Amino acid sequence: MTMKKLVSMATLTAVVLFALPLAWAEDTIKIGLIAAFSGPFADYGKQMEGGIKTWMAQNGSTVAGKKIEIIIKDTTGPSPEIAKRVAQELVVRDKVDFLAGFSLTPEALAVAPIAEQAKKPMIIMNAASSAITTKSNYIVRFSMTLAQISAPMATWAAKNNIKKVVTLVADYGPGIDAETAFKNEFIKGGGTITEAIRVPLRNPEFAPYIQRVKDAKPDAVFIFVPAGEQGVAFMKGYRERGLAAAGIKVIATGDLTDDHALPAMGDTTLGVITTFHYSAAHKSPENLAFLKNFAAANPGAGRPSFMAVAAYDGMAAIYEVVRKLNGKIDGDQAMAILKNIQLNSPRGPIAIDPQTRDIVQTVYVRKVEKVGDEFYNVEFDQFLNQKDPGK
Repeated sequence: MTMKKLVSMATLTAVVLFALPLAWAEDTIKIGLIAAFSGPFADYGKQMEGGIKTWMAQNGSTVAGKKIEIIIKDTTGPSPEIAKRVAQELVVRDKVDFLAGFSLTPEALAVAPIAEQAKKPMIIMNAASSAITTKSNYIVRFSMTLAQISAPMATWAAKNNIKKVVTLVADYGPGIDAETAFKNEFIKGGGTITEAIRVPLRNPEFAPYIQRVKDAKPDAVFIFVPAGEQGVAFMKGYRERGLAAAGIKVIATGDLTDDHALPAMGDTTLGVITTFHYSAAHKSPENLAFLKNFAAANPGAGRPSFMAVAAYDGMAAIYEVVRKLNGKIDGDQAMAILKNIQLNSPRGPIAIDPQTRDIVQTVYVRKVEKVGDEFYNVEFDQFLNQKDPGK
């Protein structure tokens, strides 16, 4: 064989080897999932992943002839520096089509400039500070905002003979949003805030704060803390320090009685009133199907939380974009579709407000009750078509 033929064959081989991964990449829609999968908020990422698995188990892993690939990045959160770094890697190295996830507000805010510069649609599946969607034109939220679910709680409380309230919130963006929205609506309804307490986001020691609530002798304490371990810790201290015996009610956002953590919280939560956008007890065909499919797709994972639902709905929106664009993702065209999405979610009908790119949804008033041998957030009232009042 001549040297010329050898060089020609080598060149052809190189072209083929290069073309194969390129062709594979062109046949794939990549979604970078940025969330905490370890550390104090590890359950957040796992719930999102569970919701994504559920959607893909129901609807397949191929859309418009494109394979859907999920690339998971652990922030160990809340770690904005890590979130920013992994987002840059996903955009530059992995060439993702969508950024998604975001356990907590600081991480979402850190990634917003990257989404803006790269024109990558950024699907918020939890982070709940009102300001997030103002930080990039490529952000759309499928979870909730704290203002959106806190204002209805204030309206309900003022109409139900609760006159004096102490607020206790985690000291970061969503907590301050919750405090502000509750305070504004509660005062408007004739109520009084006797004290406003803010606790550290990481590992707060609740005992002294709970004592301050007890000493203030309010009709109720309004709570927002991130879902999971902090809710368990607060409710334990609430009972042990005699606030329930003193007649001080707990009213809260649904993070406090998160569905995934509720079975472990037990009797301490009985009677707690919350406002929220999703309950595992929600009665609809869509939710019954979601619960069944989540259990099948995530054996041993327990009850899905609101984060699993937001991830499930976020994937429904991504699939819709891929279908409508026939698998050719352009950031601006994708956002034009996302801004007008309407879905029948397991939580009820949802839509995106095209002006703010935030979710419009029903906020439910719920009470923790024992249903058979299990504890559930049982819905008994609702506020329809709630937008984010924080904007």
